[in-house]
Amino acid sequence: MANSLNTITVDGVTYNADAYAATQKTETKKNDELGKEAFLQLLVAQLKNQDPLDPQDNSSYIAELAQFSALEQMTNVASNLEDLGKVVNNIDTSVLVGQLSSMIGKNIDWVETINEADEEGNPLTHQETMTGVVSGVVLIEGNPKIVAEANGEKYQVDISNIGHVYEAYEAPVVE
Repeated sequence: MANSLNTITVDGVTYNADAYAATQKTETKKNDELGKEAFLQLLVAQLKNQDPLDPQDNSSYIAELAQFSALEQMTNVASNLEDLGKVVNNIDTSVLVGQLSSMIGKNIDWVETINEADEEGNPLTHQETMTGVVSGVVLIEGNPKIVAEANGEKYQVDISNIGHVYEAYEAPVVE
């Protein structure tokens, strides 16, 4: 004989509360966070399944709601801080691109890493100091780089490899 405290009636059909709860799937986020919907479902289940002769104190429900509300606000703050960090990073990149654009037409010296292979096919890496003229600025995967022309070729130069920036010098014309 089923205890009336352990039953649930849905759409006029009475079920065993444990069996019904097992059939109901609670959706959770992929990262296993407890979502708003899941929390509310748990709270409703708690209310439905409490002993009517010894109900839980209302203050405990209010405390749970307050904790959930505080957690939700902290989650929102963390999300907003992450978004703000992206905005700041974009602003920093934009400012840097603007500053690098002022280098167009100037000469630069930079260190170029050259990867080669020896006669046996073993990799060899050496560095060479290059000199060229800045012709532009590009963003590659969010990282600004200088486009420099040297010896008839274009190079994408990482700004950390630039050693010297200077005005182009033209020799005076002697008549």
